[in-house]
Amino acid sequence: MAESTRLLTDLFGILGPRRVPDASPADSSVTNVVEASYPTKALQKFLAGLQASDGPLLLDLGPVVGGNVTFFAEQLGCRLRVEDIAKDIDGHVKDGIVDQLPEFFSNRFPQDPGTVDGILCWDVLDYLDRPAAQALATSLSSLLRPDGCLLGFFSTADSREAVYTKYVIVDDSTLKYRTYPAVRARQRSLLNGDIIRLFKDLRVTDSFLMKSKVRETLFRKPAPRR
Repeated sequence: MAESTRLLTDLFGILGPRRVPDASPADSSVTNVVEASYPTKALQKFLAGLQASDGPLLLDLGPVVGGNVTFFAEQLGCRLRVEDIAKDIDGHVKDGIVDQLPEFFSNRFPQDPGTVDGILCWDVLDYLDRPAAQALATSLSSLLRPDGCLLGFFSTADSREAVYTKYVIVDDSTLKYRTYPAVRARQRSLLNGDIIRLFKDLRVTDSFLMKSKVRETLFRKPAPRR
């Protein structure tokens, strides 16, 4: 089912430093969906960084959002591949094998290295401990082609509420933050130094601290020196 969803998303695209102690368990009783709109500054720059690419390949690490698929198809004429990392995290937590996430992320993606033009990382790294976050960041850095872009969101709030956030694009300057239940809460708030070390093979081109208590960070993979 997951593979068919990703392939359908590909088709749409063608057409168009603190770690929270584990001793405090996450509140898994969240059932109400909360939605609020916030401005975004990094999304415009992410789009601008991909405008020169012909039919770019994008990797979205969030759940499938139909409106987002349409938006990127219209803006970039791109192929969009969805790889829902939240499902991976929940599955490992439920099966009691969270310690296997680093190895899992090291071999998670079917794409060849250097073939992805842009990655929507959103805030998935906030839900991982350091080894798993590093494994995922290393894999993503490898997937990007030279001059490729990665957009990451990093919460500055210290919350133990067990929710994920689905980022729904309204336009290139506005996002809806739509929460939905998670098995695991955010694990830590990453400082700038932590973020830079995770993506040591990429260069930070822009970073914005938003009123939503989210740091939007745009990375670019340097082209090889000649």
